[in-house]
Amino acid sequence: MENLKEWKPNETWGLEAWKSLCRLRELCPLIQCITNFVSMDIMANTLLAAGASPAMVHAFEEIADFTLIAKGLCINIGTLTPDWTVSMKAAAAKAAEAQKPWVLDPVAAGASTYRMKSCLELVDLKPTVIRGNASEILALAGASIGSTKGVDSSHVSTDALEAAKELACRTQAIVAVSGAVDLVTDGKRVLGVSNGVPLLQKITATGCAVTALIAAFVALQPNLALEATSFALAVFGMAGEIGMEKANGPASLRMHLIDALYGLDKESVLSKLKISEYH
Repeated sequence: MENLKEWKPNETWGLEAWKSLCRLRELCPLIQCITNFVSMDIMANTLLAAGASPAMVHAFEEIADFTLIAKGLCINIGTLTPDWTVSMKAAAAKAAEAQKPWVLDPVAAGASTYRMKSCLELVDLKPTVIRGNASEILALAGASIGSTKGVDSSHVSTDALEAAKELACRTQAIVAVSGAVDLVTDGKRVLGVSNGVPLLQKITATGCAVTALIAAFVALQPNLALEATSFALAVFGMAGEIGMEKANGPASLRMHLIDALYGLDKESVLSKLKISEYH
């Protein structure tokens, strides 16, 4: 990533990210999460630690009422079933109708025809943000089914840059590609977020958790979704860096990650934030 250059001085973007985190802690937005069984715990705890209010509400019978009172919606297709697919589409349609931001995590999008079909139907419902790993974004952009490592990526984030830009232009969504450097694009601009530690990949559902955090940040800044998405990725990554200072392995990092997210202070955000613009 030698071609990354500073988007703005680190201190400036650090201050804006800090203000966004403070706003999240002050307003405690209610975020509806329709997500997989594996991720529910860490997703809820991530939102709570950051200052948001999680609600794991997926029953179709509740969608019409609950989606309207939530500030934002996160849809994760990890453990996909026909019943949940109906709920996901109903919630996405309701959020779009009410002009509420919602975020899609197309987990293992290319693993099966059914999974890809469900993803494409959800994309048609106009997500505000699509966040996935490089393999998921490549599959979704090309509507392709092929060899996959399940939820793990077999590509680095830069492999999916052009696909992400094309997907963003086509869907009018912000597209975020997770990797050693997270890439965030609206189809024209591309931001790189370099915060985080490799050991996060050894904790299940950390990608799912950061998608929920994106939903919380974007819920409060829907007109600045590119920036809000980048701030959420950076905040989660910084918490990982701080947590790693005390961790002995994946299990202890998970605990210290959540503690660090809860205790993240202004000094840490200003000094650690790494956001750049890619050319």
